[in-house]
Amino acid sequence: MSVNEKEIEEKVKKIIAEKYGVDPSELKPETRFIEDLGADSLSTIELVAELEDAFQIEIPDEDAEKNQTVGQAVEYIIKRLKEK
Repeated sequence: MSVNEKEIEEKVKKIIAEKYGVDPSELKPETRFIEDLGADSLSTIELVAELEDAFQIEIPDEDAEKNQTVGQAVEYIIKRLKEK
């Protein structure tokens, strides 16, 4: 499977933007889920589930906890898709 990193980034940002009610263009790689978007543990779990469904991957809890920013989440998903 070929991985188009730009398309993946846009899709991840779209999902995050919808979840937290922001414009995808406002999301930068350094945007933090908790501090900048007001994420709590429940919304973070829901976001992980949405990303898993959208990309057909499984994200272990310990990996989800390491992804604190939009950029980290995008990089993680790209890496997981390349492993498929």
